[in-house]
Amino acid sequence: QVQLVESGGGLVQAGGSLRLSCAAKGSIFNINTMGWYRQAPGKQRELVTVITSGGTTNTADSVKGRFTISRDNAKNTVYLQMNSLKPEDTAVYSCNADVQTRRWGPYLSYWGQGTQVTVSS
Repeated sequence: QVQLVESGGGLVQAGGSLRLSCAAKGSIFNINTMGWYRQAPGKQRELVTVITSGGTTNTADSVKGRFTISRDNAKNTVYLQMNSLKPEDTAVYSCNADVQTRRWGPYLSYWGQGTQVTVSS
C-alpha cells in the first residue's frame, strides 16, 4: 500500500509564498513522475507541474516563473514552491506519483488527499 502525505497549504495574501510537500510512504520500489495538480471550485482538475525521477519538468504556462517543483528521490518527496501567488491560484492542490511497488511490477498512479491553498486579494 502506498500513501501520499501532503502538507503546507493554507491562506496567504496575494503576492505571498507557500511551500507544499508531498511524501510517498509505504511499499515503494521506484517512483517515476511526481507532481502537482489543482482543482478550483467549478473547474476541472488541471496540471500544475510534474517532475520525473531524472529531473525533467513539465509546467503549466499559468504558473511558469512563479512556481518551482523539486524532489528528493532519497526521501520519495516532492516539493512545490509557490511565489507571487494570485487569487486565481486558489484551489485544492493534489499530489500525484507513479509508483512501482515491486521489481518488474507496473507503475500505478497514486493521489494525495489534497491540500487547500487560498490566496486573498
